[in-house]
Amino acid sequence: MRFNTTGGGLGVVLLKTEEPRTRHRPFGFRRETMYSKISIEGYMKVSTASVSDAVDKIAGKRGYMDHAIKPRISEKKIVGPAVTILESATEEFLPPQHALDAIDESPEGSVIVIGINGESEVAVWGGLMTAGAEVNRLAGAVLDGGVRDVTEIRRDSDFQVFARSVSPGTTLGRFKTLAANVPVLCGGIMVHPGDLIVADLDGVVVVPMANVEDVLRMATEIEVREAEQARLIRETGSLREGLAKYGRI
Repeated sequence: MRFNTTGGGLGVVLLKTEEPRTRHRPFGFRRETMYSKISIEGYMKVSTASVSDAVDKIAGKRGYMDHAIKPRISEKKIVGPAVTILESATEEFLPPQHALDAIDESPEGSVIVIGINGESEVAVWGGLMTAGAEVNRLAGAVLDGGVRDVTEIRRDSDFQVFARSVSPGTTLGRFKTLAANVPVLCGGIMVHPGDLIVADLDGVVVVPMANVEDVLRMATEIEVREAEQARLIRETGSLREGLAKYGRI
């Protein structure tokens, strides 16, 4: 059994449907929080700065991650619902099974978000995981730890990774995955499964699932106002006049 969403820009009505027999979803990959194409495209058109400002106002809390979470592969922007993975320290030599399953089983367009308590000296993502994510048409990955195989990924892939660091170190014998699709702390922000990840050169913003439509509406309005404001500043030759008219900086 799985869940599909229907309605509006953000589907909020969950319908039970039969799970395809050819696809097994372990570890709770059962709730497909799929946003409409219109919503995803709308977020692709607005900057994370505008999205961050809108989250501040609508959600009443900070939505942007620490500045250390940066694009490590290219300048490509990513937008998609979060599929979360939690990792913790260990001395066992175990594969990151929850992450591997998430790559194969998550809905197309998902963003894998890995919480590892800000550990920057090991890589929780690499070339093979990138290959798997790309063939499964995931949107990107956001990591509270490191990424490795950067040269390989840049050479062979268009897949985007935002990470706290770049490190050659493996997690084997150091960290293991504990769970998937649970709340995780990443870049100082608590990310819940299905929250919308919006990430570009300015950074990563987490939009709470319940606020996705309202945040997009406000972020779009902010972009329109700022374009008008910039035009006025250039026409008048005065920063003060542009700020005075729109009351925003």
